[in-house]
Amino acid sequence: MSTIQLRTPIPGSKSKALAARRAQAVPRGLSHGTPIYVAKAEGAWLEDVDGNRYIDFAGGIGCLNVGHRREAIVRSVREQLDRFMHTCVQVTPYEGYIRLAERMNEVTPGKFAKKTLFLNSGAEAIENAVKIARAYAKRPAIIAFEDAFHGRTMMTLALTSKTHPYKAGFAPFPGDVYRIPFAYCYRCSYSLKYPSCDLYCARHLEDTFKRVVANEEVAAVIAEPVLGEGGFVAPPPDYFKVLVDLCHKYGVLFIADEVQSGFGRTGAMFASERYGIEPDILVTAKSLGGGLPLAAVTGRAEIMDAPAPGGLGGTFAGNPLSCAAAHAVLDLFEHEDLLTRANELGDQFQRRARDWQRRWPLVGDVRGLGGMQAIELVQSQETKAPASEETKQITQYCYEHGLITITAGTYSNVIRVLVPLVAAKEQIDEGLDVLESALANVCDKKDAVAQLV
Repeated sequence: MSTIQLRTPIPGSKSKALAARRAQAVPRGLSHGTPIYVAKAEGAWLEDVDGNRYIDFAGGIGCLNVGHRREAIVRSVREQLDRFMHTCVQVTPYEGYIRLAERMNEVTPGKFAKKTLFLNSGAEAIENAVKIARAYAKRPAIIAFEDAFHGRTMMTLALTSKTHPYKAGFAPFPGDVYRIPFAYCYRCSYSLKYPSCDLYCARHLEDTFKRVVANEEVAAVIAEPVLGEGGFVAPPPDYFKVLVDLCHKYGVLFIADEVQSGFGRTGAMFASERYGIEPDILVTAKSLGGGLPLAAVTGRAEIMDAPAPGGLGGTFAGNPLSCAAAHAVLDLFEHEDLLTRANELGDQFQRRARDWQRRWPLVGDVRGLGGMQAIELVQSQETKAPASEETKQITQYCYEHGLITITAGTYSNVIRVLVPLVAAKEQIDEGLDVLESALANVCDKKDAVAQLV
């Protein structure tokens, strides 16, 4: 039976009524990618308040790698509810937090001694990773990348690249943050080609130390192994080895932001493993909590111990319910072959998307690792001018036909896939059928307009 079941035009009357209430009660800065108001969800589908059912290719922006409402997670949270909901770990700690830290220390890359701190969100975890790095290195500067996204707090906005809508109007931002180009091969900042470029963008870090900020002032370089909001850009396989080696040559820490790429999304537990690197500090969130708010900073023990007692914490950070959910998430990865499923999903997407690229000039690039896949849409494959308006039309067509998608990229011209890894092959194909129909619809309209001109 089809997952997609549409009973009303989209949005339905109940969703419209909620939208009217939202306009009166919620600030406009909190925008929505769809006009759909959710009533329930399971696995890889959502149902709205009007009874329409959709396939979910957004996955709560990467928070639901193990699926909506997995029974094992619900059961674990219910069992914790029967014990206690909150005490604040800084006042009366609990075993669930300690055991989860032990498991994170074991599952993250690197055989060295590690320690883990839990927070509420990815942005909060990035803030704390910067604090820890500065405390350990006793240096102020942080180097981040163009097209990066690290969060919406003031420090993480300083690290984030995209100006609108994230940074515009919120300055000034914290200082001692410097930015260099990422390995975005489709739009190389140096107009070079891999592999003949010899990874110039990675080696440029050394030039940055000479021309922008002295290496002895730099505490850390922070990067997403695969860009998230920046457009699901996956660098060449040897890029991060060069970058991390240069960091360590100059005594600079490397922080991997795996908030979106972690927990199986790229076909490995962490994308850092796909690149063969062991970050000094690794930041996770999103799918760690299986749908509940939880983030982690895991790093070399001596680095994590740099802040003095009381220097780290948060009232709800590592709360018992979220820790219980995370234990269930880790159990699922131990007992189910979700990493293989992520790679199968990626292959399934790539086969379809490569065909779209051959058929339609609108599809400029197809890229990703494992289940972290995307297409970048352009006005022409020669100019690579972003097709931002067409991307909006495609996402609208998708939700009006039963598929939830989200965009990404500095130019908002990338459609990314974050479907739960538990989605059946048939569900993925059904969703891709809708996306293909959307591409065809928009391309036909473009052709019709071109003929009129």
